[in-house]
Amino acid sequence: MATATKNKSTKKVDFDKIRKDFPLLKREMNGKPIVFLDSAASSQKPNYVLRAMDHYYKKLHANVHRGVYQLSQEATDAFEKSRRLVKEFINAPSEKECIFVRGTTEGINLVASTYGRKNLEAGDEVLISTMEHHSNIVPWQMVCEEKGAHLKVVPINEDGEMIMSEFDKLLTDKTKIVSINHISNALGTINPIREVIAKAHAKGIPVMIDGAQAIPHLKVDVQELDVDFYTFSGHKMCGPTGIGILYGKAELLNAMPPYHGGGEMIETVTFEKTTYNTLPHKFEAGTPDIAGVVGIGAAVEYMQKIGHEAIVQHEHELLEYATTELKKIDGLRIVGEAKEKASVVSFLLGNSHPYDVGTILDKLGIAVRTGHHCTQPLMARFGIPGTVRASFAFYNNKEDVDKLVEGVKRAARMLG
Repeated sequence: MATATKNKSTKKVDFDKIRKDFPLLKREMNGKPIVFLDSAASSQKPNYVLRAMDHYYKKLHANVHRGVYQLSQEATDAFEKSRRLVKEFINAPSEKECIFVRGTTEGINLVASTYGRKNLEAGDEVLISTMEHHSNIVPWQMVCEEKGAHLKVVPINEDGEMIMSEFDKLLTDKTKIVSINHISNALGTINPIREVIAKAHAKGIPVMIDGAQAIPHLKVDVQELDVDFYTFSGHKMCGPTGIGILYGKAELLNAMPPYHGGGEMIETVTFEKTTYNTLPHKFEAGTPDIAGVVGIGAAVEYMQKIGHEAIVQHEHELLEYATTELKKIDGLRIVGEAKEKASVVSFLLGNSHPYDVGTILDKLGIAVRTGHHCTQPLMARFGIPGTVRASFAFYNNKEDVDKLVEGVKRAARMLG
């Protein structure tokens, strides 16, 4: 059975009590108590984060970095406090290496559009994997097409694991950057990114990691990983939508041209020439999502109070339990059974279309994701239109899993 990486918790955490921190989990869906199993798409928000954003708008709102008056200074302090919190959260060497972006998608686009455009030439190669989200495919396709470079893809096996012998073959002197996800959003596979980074660095090749699915579920230390770029979204880690982080090594970020032009990212402007601001502001043009930044800082504080080890252990237990119980259902096939997994079970039920299964579960108050999960090439690899995906967070419990299993059994009876 596929299992998730787990650590022994150093403290006892009452997850039933934590569940009460999330107001949306108290509502009903289609007249039934909601069972929210779509956190891989976007997690729910605890009161701690909601209160922090509400406090900002009610008590602190002013533009940041631009006013000498007290309110602007207080807003700037709250804004930069979040950057320090993120720096500590991922153990970045410097807060200047933590760039606020709109989310993982913008983080990847920023690197592809700046590092990629500056460094790629005709005949060069970008290396990704078969299980990438569209956000880690399309930006690289765009820059490759523009520069005459080539996108190379590492294949996966039937369990949904990268074939590392093929990675070794595809990693050549033509490779100018490797960009892969830490955890697959569609399969839950935890990729061997330490091995990927070490092998790429041995050839002098930088590595970008899409950490959108990993940051809520694993402890990420960018210095220990020695990763060149790491990007993630606030909304998948109990924070607000529209905000995320791009971490990059300072020497790389300093050498990259700006991504957007406008206020904040400048040092001086004349009609003849503009000089650019230093990190991190060079990549943060315009008025930022200040409330979102405050919110992601609060999300970091909230998750740190719980502790990653406790989160990993709790979610591991849910994943094992759900995998075991779902496998008992006749005709159910789990798609993606990697040895190392986290928080996702994707499955098909006989010959039923995923949408039909999802619709029945919806009527029972169970929220799962159905379709290709923005991984159409991955679905093509398995020869399927999509899957039903149940994804877990630390605010889920075994009762949620039991309701999912009973709902799938009911769908099986209805769909024959």
